[in-house]
Amino acid sequence: VDAKLKNEKITTDWYKKEFLSSDLTSEEIAINSGLNKKTISNMYNSATKEIVIEASNAHYDQLYNAISALVDDESDFSLTLTIKMKTVSVELNISESLIVINTLAVKRAALRGGLWSTAGKRVEKPLMQTLCKLYGVTDSNYAVKLKGKSDDESTFEREIDFYLVEGTNNHKCEVKLMGKGNPESADAVIARDSKVFVADKLSETNKNQLDSLNVNWVELRNDNGYKKFSEVLTNLRIPFSLNGEYDDAKLEQIFKEIF
Repeated sequence: VDAKLKNEKITTDWYKKEFLSSDLTSEEIAINSGLNKKTISNMYNSATKEIVIEASNAHYDQLYNAISALVDDESDFSLTLTIKMKTVSVELNISESLIVINTLAVKRAALRGGLWSTAGKRVEKPLMQTLCKLYGVTDSNYAVKLKGKSDDESTFEREIDFYLVEGTNNHKCEVKLMGKGNPESADAVIARDSKVFVADKLSETNKNQLDSLNVNWVELRNDNGYKKFSEVLTNLRIPFSLNGEYDDAKLEQIFKEIF
């Protein structure tokens, strides 16, 4: 907006100078180029600032060229974005508008992904404890290990590892709140050496990946999908005494014990 008020032309070079500047954080540079830092890390197996700057500049050039080609080819296509700051407003042309819209979409996706990741970490312990209690798994057959922060901090704020325990075997469990078809599932269990994968939704590809890795999985969003947990317990030789059936009173009792 400041540039438009000064009658500066919003060129590729200007955008790179202002929004892909090395003075910005890695996250800001990536998002301004139309990427997020996690994508860059997956592409380059690294997310150092040097890599982020290199990848962001390359991607922005591709994005700008694609938008320019679209504008040139679609002469009947028109779009104007108006940005207001207090009493001042400026209009962006079609190319500028598409770049801004793309950047906002990437930022929204990054925020949404971060929120779901945080939610997943917070729900992992109580979700796994609830499943264990629904099936009558004793406290000695599961364990929670806290990582990274002191014991006087809130349990929900700490990263945790949840294990199903059978004798001397500690089977690591992974909880993932994700949309259908997320390709990260197999990568996550490989990286963390997980033996159990509990997810909100899994695609058939996800399930095949996990089966090929001999990873036990549970898909919660399916009707009675949680009941596959009994199969998990059986496969891992974890003793359990209940069938998983519940009503509101049962859940209330479990939640009081957990929380």
